[in-house]
Amino acid sequence: QVRVVESGGGLVQPGGSLRLSCVVSGFTLDKGAVGWFRQAPGQQRVAISCLTSVGHTYYDDFVKGRFTISKDETKNTVYLQMDDLKPEDTAVYTCATGSAPGISYYSGHTNYYGWRNEYEYDYWGQGTQVTVTT
Repeated sequence: QVRVVESGGGLVQPGGSLRLSCVVSGFTLDKGAVGWFRQAPGQQRVAISCLTSVGHTYYDDFVKGRFTISKDETKNTVYLQMDDLKPEDTAVYTCATGSAPGISYYSGHTNYYGWRNEYEYDYWGQGTQVTVTT
């Protein structure tokens, strides 16, 4: 049984930082991709970052340069370092992983947007709330 558990969310002021963690059990991260998604109140869930099995990264333009995705394979854990947080970053952040064959095939391609597709990810966490406010 695969479990995906996020942590690290909380309340932070604009300009602050948080680091989200995603611990995966039952599935080895180097076998697929990991994505971070977020859903703001009243909006659809969107993909914001992806880390492929071979270490390529993708970011949504809204977070590029502020967020960094990484993983520790010894802990089977993925992190999302979020810096310079803005009120519009307020959302529930969810981690997802899976074999992601499409992402693996196109890994490294600059103009590849399939990493955003939810169907690439088989296993999902419950999410962690991030609130950016004064």
